[in-house]
Amino acid sequence: MAKLSEIMTTDVHTTAADTPVAEAARAMVTGRFGSVIVLDSGWLSGIFTERDVLRAAAAGGDLSATPVGEWMTKDPTTVEGDMDSEEAAQIMATNGFRHLPVVEGKNLLGLVSLRDVLSTRIARTPR
Repeated sequence: MAKLSEIMTTDVHTTAADTPVAEAARAMVTGRFGSVIVLDSGWLSGIFTERDVLRAAAAGGDLSATPVGEWMTKDPTTVEGDMDSEEAAQIMATNGFRHLPVVEGKNLLGLVSLRDVLSTRIARTPR
């Protein structure tokens, strides 16, 4: 079983809660990633995902003026790097998450996605 520290992305895009939704969405499209970690004074305060972009757009507001802080998930569920990928998959499946921030204490280490976990599972499956 793979530990999250072995499969997580360590080059995580971060932003502040006052960043406009449109700016965060552009970064997500350009960088080809599905979530942005929101930091407050260097500490994880939220996660902003593709689903949040859709919810904000559906609300009809001005996305160039609406901050991600209004739509992000505050104080998201986090996991530690020594967690097994199977356990992370269970957390994601149970809660409907596609991304989990990986932390050590209050320090952000990386991000693990459902794709990371499933790719690990597929690579282990005998053919």
